[in-house]
Amino acid sequence: MIERLRQGPTTGQAEQADKAAIPLSQWRLASIQAAIPGLQAYSLSGVWRVLQRYGLKLRTASVQQYSPDPDYESKLAHLLACLSQTAQDPTNTVFVFLDEMGYYCWPEVAKVWAEVAPAQAPQAERHQAKQQQWRVIGTLNALTGQVDYLDGYIVGRAKVIQMYQHLVDRYPQAAHIYVAQDNWSIHKHPDVEAALTELPLIEPVWLPTYAPWLNPIEKLWRWLRQEVLTMHRLAGDWPTLRQRVRDFLAQFATGSADLLRYVGLAGQGKLACALQST
Repeated sequence: MIERLRQGPTTGQAEQADKAAIPLSQWRLASIQAAIPGLQAYSLSGVWRVLQRYGLKLRTASVQQYSPDPDYESKLAHLLACLSQTAQDPTNTVFVFLDEMGYYCWPEVAKVWAEVAPAQAPQAERHQAKQQQWRVIGTLNALTGQVDYLDGYIVGRAKVIQMYQHLVDRYPQAAHIYVAQDNWSIHKHPDVEAALTELPLIEPVWLPTYAPWLNPIEKLWRWLRQEVLTMHRLAGDWPTLRQRVRDFLAQFATGSADLLRYVGLAGQGKLACALQST
């Protein structure tokens, strides 16, 4: 039964179950009943109980991760090679992941613990505050978990250049600094490329297009949203909210083993294995 359900419903089963010519994209109890001979004598509630006994239940699906970049494999191989080189020569080589994020003064909505009895659901309070946005550019050291960031109303080419210079100042002992980043047009702006010629220590490592799973700092942003921005109560106090974000990022200023585990740079993942010096 399980193998049959994995195949998905066919047009014929949709017509048997629903008397319609439109094929189904997912199973329903009626189409499962029509497709499995042993279930055709059951009521729909009986089919549901049989599925429960087999350990089958409705689950939320996840999107298959896929990058359309035709050079995905070569870019991934280069990324892993740079990580491995950093692990073998950590005194002279630094590897950081770079990314940007934006956030708003209005709280993000999420499930929260609350009383069942009150008719009114928990609310993301906005206090009639005007919506405002702030932006952050940050880097995550692949070996230490050290986080550096700059923030402002605008994060564009000037902030990217400023971050490059900050990295050179931050790692004065480094002979080479790899900066893994996505393909946002600002990263390849002529002004940024010109600045890189003046900062020979910096070498961009271009990630495959639409492959956020290869940039662990994305998980740092997720952690930030969960801890600080979701259901916060500071919609009417924009300066305090921005300071909360800075305080959260500042706790990783000297590195963090917990952060490395959280983002997948410690353990048995593909990126973590590349960092295990040989």
